[in-house]
Amino acid sequence: MKDTERRPSIIALQEVDRARQRSGKKNNARVLAESLGMYYAWAAPPWPKNSNEKEDETGVELLSHYPLSDITRIVLPHAGPGGRWRVALGATIRIGKTDLRVYSVHSETRISVSEKMNQLRAVLHDLARFPKTTPAIVMGDFNSWEPHAIGRVRKLFTSAGFTTPFPDDKTTFKRKIVLFDLELKLDWVWLRGFSAESHVIDRSLTVSDHYPLWTVVKFEK
Repeated sequence: MKDTERRPSIIALQEVDRARQRSGKKNNARVLAESLGMYYAWAAPPWPKNSNEKEDETGVELLSHYPLSDITRIVLPHAGPGGRWRVALGATIRIGKTDLRVYSVHSETRISVSEKMNQLRAVLHDLARFPKTTPAIVMGDFNSWEPHAIGRVRKLFTSAGFTTPFPDDKTTFKRKIVLFDLELKLDWVWLRGFSAESHVIDRSLTVSDHYPLWTVVKFEK
């Protein structure tokens, strides 16, 4: 894919509604996939045990120009406030003769950094079902807002054989508050078996307080 085309082969999204009143009861995951002409998978966390909620939860999504298989919902350990759970979604994609594993992750915000690392380990645990030579991409909102969380995330993934083209000091989130703009690094793209040819944090898109991240990659030989 050329940088100027902006037609991604794989997309990972978080906070995608399905059949919720606030978004018109639409299946937004399917609407997005159909409008882009892509295959998709979507998964949401379970509601807390004592919840009376009748709607679907907000979920995570993977979109791909290639068919998805071995689709796996991963309920992340350590519930947040009110017993709220978070999930990651994994899938296998075949490009040519190569299978790769991709994940969309949405970690909890209000838990300890150690618990956040356990949530990310749950994703790596799923990946461990596959050969170590399997190329993999882990993307999403890790909610790494604490300063020492960034180093912990980097150590965890580099120890597992991943690299990222995105520097630790580049923020991916901006929210205006009373006296200043709050800017944080919450979002990540981690690669195994790929090298990044280019990468962008696209601050021109302002539909969310998270900026989109994208990278052009090629398989490592």
